[in-house]
Amino acid sequence: MSDIKIIGAGLAGCESSWQIANNGFTVSLYEMRPALLTPAHKTGLLAEIVCSNSLGSENKNERVSAAGILKEELELADSLILSCARESRVPAGGALAVDRDKFSELVTRKITSHPNIKLIREEYSHIPDSDSGLAVIASGPLTSDRLADSLKDLAGQRIYFYDAVAPVVMRDSIDMNKVFISGRYGRGDDYINCPLTRDEYYAFYDALINAERNLPHDFERNKYFEGCMPVEALAERGRDTLRFGPMKPRGLINPVTGREPFAAVQLRQDNFDGTLYNLVGFQTGLKWGEQKRVFSMIPGLEHAEFARLGVMHRNTSVNAPVVLDEFLRLRERKNIFLAGQITGVEGYMESTAMGLVSGINASRVLAGKELLTWPRESAIGSLLHYLNTTEAKHFQPMNINLGLFPEIRVKIKSKQDRAKIHRDNAINAFKNFMEAISS
Repeated sequence: MSDIKIIGAGLAGCESSWQIANNGFTVSLYEMRPALLTPAHKTGLLAEIVCSNSLGSENKNERVSAAGILKEELELADSLILSCARESRVPAGGALAVDRDKFSELVTRKITSHPNIKLIREEYSHIPDSDSGLAVIASGPLTSDRLADSLKDLAGQRIYFYDAVAPVVMRDSIDMNKVFISGRYGRGDDYINCPLTRDEYYAFYDALINAERNLPHDFERNKYFEGCMPVEALAERGRDTLRFGPMKPRGLINPVTGREPFAAVQLRQDNFDGTLYNLVGFQTGLKWGEQKRVFSMIPGLEHAEFARLGVMHRNTSVNAPVVLDEFLRLRERKNIFLAGQITGVEGYMESTAMGLVSGINASRVLAGKELLTWPRESAIGSLLHYLNTTEAKHFQPMNINLGLFPEIRVKIKSKQDRAKIHRDNAINAFKNFMEAISS
């Protein structure tokens, strides 16, 4: 019998398993795929990435961000997911983007070859009872209906929101005579840019806003995560909204005209070989035929071959302030930890961080050690603080951002200077914390 069960082998479940196994305990890791797929997953690989292939910005060239601070902390904690991401990265300017297949294959290989981890390919359909020992529920936002119902019966309050996936096109089907390669403000050459004139933009907008959609069953109560909103839903906010969002032309100089275009669509490399590119910020719930028709109006994509079309799916998470304690345990059943997006965080690295937290905390329980409070100054501690203290009736899934960090009491005007202070405080506190938990 293993020391602990981990339910779900996504980013958080794999990270949690890795941390526990590396602490010398045995893990039974349950994964329902490929026997039971979700609306978004396509393979049986572990840690399959289904939305954007970008894992967010890193701290580079004096540019500090909340996402970059989080990655520094994960690196200090020997994160499996972060190391695999960096090993399978593709060009993306200052962001960490990955080849989806190579990344998942690498995680799968490392998990399945670890002597302390046993991978069990079957659905785990209920929350273990109090006498079943420790378990980590890391089933993700696409938790199976039976397990979600079991969690609801125990935890009571759950919330949901809709998420969407962006299309991916074949690079050799892009008309390179109509696009240009450049990062914003000339920083690198990691993006293919499709420029639109005023007439092209408004024709595209009209087609997008009137296109047929795959409406969710509960469409009258649609709730979207703001950071991954379908492009057609974003367009409903106004005719020029996209020009200040995913079609923002700022800093993109078309070498043909020498000027910024009226609007632009950016394509980012999606795999290591550079044969696939995704439409940045173009998550969508349009019907598949409509996606081909509307997105083919974008200059350069008139004859694009779509390797993957966008889909919309419902995500599930708990109302963390009510359901979880500060260590990510269920308040009503202390032998159960939660991890990943189901805890109420949003984002790949945020989910990974919650997997790391649950793994380290569970390892301490197994070792008979006291659970320690994660440092408030750190990115991970700030996420945990948000989950634990936000008013329940206003709780929504959250990405890491500088607004979650403790207030800097000295007035500093520069956002970058504030970010650097947060970074120094976070890393110093996190290093001390890692020393404490290793003792």
